Amino acid sequence: MKKRQVVVKKLSNTTSSVMRNIRYGECQKNHAASIGGYAVDGCREFMASAGDEALTCAACGCHRNFHRREVQTEVVCEYSPPN
Repeated sequence: MKKRQVVVKKLSNTTSSVMRNIRYGECQKNHAASIGGYAVDGCREFMASAGDEALTCAACGCHRNFHRREVQTEVVCEYSPPN
């Protein structure tokens, strides 16, 4: 699942925007924690169960917070010369 967040800041005559692509990778939930072990379910990527804003993975049934979050940030600066 990819989610794009755009933040636009305006400082005097310049405009810069920050684009963040958020992706949720493999599930890191330890299913054997209650018995003192370590076992993950093998889910490789978060897939929203119903719509883009769903918090439950359709593949493994875990909450989105158990999946590794990857943030890619891109800063775009545009310069406008003074008038």
